[in-house]
Amino acid sequence: MVPSYHLDVVPYQKKRTHSPVIHAEATFRFHHPVAVRFKDVDVGGHAHHSHALVYFEEARAAYWRTVIGGGHQEDIDYILAECEIRWRGRVLWPQELSVGVRVSRLGKKHFDMTYEVLGEDGAVLQTGRTTQVMYDYETSSVKAMSDEIRAAIEAFDGPF
Repeated sequence: MVPSYHLDVVPYQKKRTHSPVIHAEATFRFHHPVAVRFKDVDVGGHAHHSHALVYFEEARAAYWRTVIGGGHQEDIDYILAECEIRWRGRVLWPQELSVGVRVSRLGKKHFDMTYEVLGEDGAVLQTGRTTQVMYDYETSSVKAMSDEIRAAIEAFDGPF
């Protein structure tokens, strides 16, 4: 006879060292539409987990073109230094997502952006945060944020 066991499984919960990203659509002045593409879908029938960063990137690039100006690769003078993603629901195909993005912290050489990905029904599907560092590609070194970029970000998403 095989013994039976009963296990009480408790999901692992990491202690938070920071505040959770809170759904607050009104705090996102900038929204960018992103279509879920068939190629995004994995064997689970939903968008692969890596595509959250692609959706964030598309919204971040649109924000930069709109708020800072310039639409060319050489106009982007930052690098991605850190990212955090929370998956809150399945991203299904086909649908058009609305990605809210805003600058949530502004430093001398870096800035944080916060994201909220909404499905067509308004459900929060993904949230996240990225840290960008201002970067001089010619000298391969970190640089200070220009006064012009700082002023544009503060005017759109400030005060900080």
